[in-house]
Amino acid sequence: MKSIHATIAAILLSISFVHCSASFAAASALASPSPARVTANIATTSPGAQISGDFNGLSFEVAMLFPSPDGIRYFRSDNKPLIQLYQTLGVKSLRIGGNSSDRNFRHAPSDADLDSLFAFARAAGMKVIYCLRLHDGDPAEAARTAKYIMDRYADCVDSFSIGQEPSAYPVIEKTPDGQTTKSKAGMGAGFEKYPYETYAAEWKKFAAAIIAAVPNVRFCGPSVHNKGEWATDFIRDFASKPANHVTLITEHLYPGGAGGKIPTPEIGRDRMLAPASVSDSLLATCEKLHASFVPVAEKAGLPYRLEEVNNYFNGGAANVSNTYASALWGLDFMWWWAAHGAAGLNFHGGDRVNPGPNTTPSRYTAYFTLPGGHGYEIRPLGYAFKAFALGSGGKLLPVTLTNPNNANIAIYSTLSASGELLVTIINKEHGAAARPAEVTLALDKPRDFATARAVTLASPPDNDIAATTATLGGAAIQPDGTWSGEWTPLNNFPVVTIPPSTALILRCAK
Repeated sequence: MKSIHATIAAILLSISFVHCSASFAAASALASPSPARVTANIATTSPGAQISGDFNGLSFEVAMLFPSPDGIRYFRSDNKPLIQLYQTLGVKSLRIGGNSSDRNFRHAPSDADLDSLFAFARAAGMKVIYCLRLHDGDPAEAARTAKYIMDRYADCVDSFSIGQEPSAYPVIEKTPDGQTTKSKAGMGAGFEKYPYETYAAEWKKFAAAIIAAVPNVRFCGPSVHNKGEWATDFIRDFASKPANHVTLITEHLYPGGAGGKIPTPEIGRDRMLAPASVSDSLLATCEKLHASFVPVAEKAGLPYRLEEVNNYFNGGAANVSNTYASALWGLDFMWWWAAHGAAGLNFHGGDRVNPGPNTTPSRYTAYFTLPGGHGYEIRPLGYAFKAFALGSGGKLLPVTLTNPNNANIAIYSTLSASGELLVTIINKEHGAAARPAEVTLALDKPRDFATARAVTLASPPDNDIAATTATLGGAAIQPDGTWSGEWTPLNNFPVVTIPPSTALILRCAK
């Protein structure tokens, strides 16, 4: 009898063990999904346009030019950590504007403020896009400022914009009882009521005064947010006529909309990393803006630049704009616009910004000042700048993906002047079902690229997109602006495996 019971017990134990083993195997499979297999066909013998050397840019409020209470200016030629940081990040374009330059204007920068700005730009090897006040402004004062700058710092000037987001200027409206009132200024539906025709008349008046004082001036415009029709009208009315000195078409873009209207941080981060096929994704907004004005600019032979961008406006979205998701989004965003012919992007930032009448802390800034003047803390978005700089030195190469499992992955490539193949792979898969990707690089002349090295953009230990830290090449960017990340040899090239929520930058040579 005991033997029968023992046998039954053994059988039950065996069944239990098998069941547990199967459950464990299923759980393991769920925890580690099979890699999504992707083939990237890269036409290494068909290089296209050269990516501009000043593609990486930053944008700041004009209020950043004013001295602090202790008399120290932010932009100054002896700010060595900031100069080093910009050199590390590959930042070559500095745009000064924001709402404090125009509709939220308080007072103009002094000559000493301008001198300090351009001394910094010269020391850092940068070109400046400078916004001149249009709203309630004075053409003579705008001409004086432009002349002061061009007489002394023409070598550091890219161009001048006249006005900051004029579509969002307030307008005079009538109330139901016949009284007049000024509408609230701001971006988004229900706010932007200022007509292009009024702006055009004002722009023409200001431009004439400036050109008379500064015959070698260069303008950009119209510098509005996500309104391609303003750009096409501006090209028609001004940029197509050489006498108006327009050398660059500029638009602004915060593709996620207002930061304060995101239902949850999870939704905000998901939208940042979603592909363009998702209707409310940030990339879908990029496609719409591009289609609305870029073909017209290209037909007119004019370069275009997004001179003020970030993910969500009004200072960004809490627990979204400052997370590791912004690093992956920022890198993909930069590459998307580079692949679509943009001359560059200027990400708005700074310790504080002016979404309205008052300054607020910036959630979307790429870095912020540490207390006591001890350098800068680099937020995840800042790592996108360095990653882009490492992978973008050359001419764009056509990339076609074979992606049968619809992995959320983006791949871009360039060919450097020295013949190196540069490839950036961004795996935007995230969450419980996120998959690693096994990418095969199919090159039209594979023997030209026998070896490869890589740096990885990550957020140790588990690449959580909600984290607020990042590393590149195993290293953080230091408060003094230095970076000591390392390139690692790849043994299985041209097959590359990339974990979820990471990016890989490859350098391939003979």
